[in-house]
Amino acid sequence: MLPLVLASSSIYRRELLSRLRLSFTCASPSIDETPRHGEDADSLVRRLATEKAGALAREHPQHLIIGSDQVAVLNGQILGKPHDLPRARAQLQSASGSSVTFLTGLALLNTSSGIPQVDCIPFRVHFRQLDEACIERYLAAEQPFDCAGSFKSEGLGVSLFRSTEGEDATSLIGLPLIRLVDMLLAEGIQIP
Repeated sequence: MLPLVLASSSIYRRELLSRLRLSFTCASPSIDETPRHGEDADSLVRRLATEKAGALAREHPQHLIIGSDQVAVLNGQILGKPHDLPRARAQLQSASGSSVTFLTGLALLNTSSGIPQVDCIPFRVHFRQLDEACIERYLAAEQPFDCAGSFKSEGLGVSLFRSTEGEDATSLIGLPLIRLVDMLLAEGIQIP
């Protein structure tokens, strides 16, 4: 079995990958995450996931490197991580009573063969009507400034939802484990 590397500094992705009970290391890739002119959300997350995995290939030959990237899309506009309170507030105000599609790009690069497996996994969140007081209470409680869409679905953020739809709820947190297991199995990795 080739050793696994998670190309991420995200604690959320690390916690998710730990669920599979596989040995892995983490390394933070350094790439430019700026969308290209005219690049749609699906293409963006696929490219960034692939680039994150590829950025570590030279340092990790004979490895399987996992790259992942996520964006939220609301009314055709890409929402990234808010990074601060005003942007988080604006994202949640826009999402109120609406549906947001989260696209998670996933890449598994075999650095021995140089062949990547790449996919994009969608997950849709339908938000409740959120008044300003609700948004302020939530943002004060969780401060989700490092999360696309300004919420943590694994925490209190789920209280903002009316419903969800998708094949893999872990994709909403940033690492689609169901699809990743498919990719690992294709590489001969057995999951307990």
